[in-house]
Amino acid sequence: MTAREFDPSRLDVAAFAKEAARLEGRWPLALLDRLASAAVAEAQPAIATEVAWSARGERRPVHAGETQVWLHLGAATCLALECQRCLKPMDVPLQIERSFLFVHGEDAAAQLDADSDDDVLALTRALDLRELIEDELLLALPLVPRHDVCPVPLAIPADGEPPEDKPNPFAALAALKRPGPLN
Repeated sequence: MTAREFDPSRLDVAAFAKEAARLEGRWPLALLDRLASAAVAEAQPAIATEVAWSARGERRPVHAGETQVWLHLGAATCLALECQRCLKPMDVPLQIERSFLFVHGEDAAAQLDADSDDDVLALTRALDLRELIEDELLLALPLVPRHDVCPVPLAIPADGEPPEDKPNPFAALAALKRPGPLN
């Protein structure tokens, strides 16, 4: 019997887990539109930038219950993000290792997900693995990307005061505060 071919764009998760199958590959980062758009505009991902990924299915027997269907994912790439200190591009390595428990029905998934530490999804016969991996990589993005040490020193006055040539943004409020019957 030959091994079944699984399509990552329409993955039958139950069959994948039943066969304890494995998939791995590389996708150009440009195929993951939402992730690629998170990159710094002037440092859009090059054609050669790729996302390396792997997936493994597993069925786990449960004491006095139905066998659980699990999907284990791994992915890694590098993305150019804007440093929030110096506003220059910086390469940020992204790597994920996630496991998902699949259950029958959206309601069961929502209930179990709320009550469990495990990531729970509804079982489907046509899971788009690339979309799931992209979602997980997006969640792995740092909230505030910044260099440990910025390559360009930041221009901060020695005394910590704002430069003299810039007007105080609150000066206009002082003009609104006039003596009158209500003041």
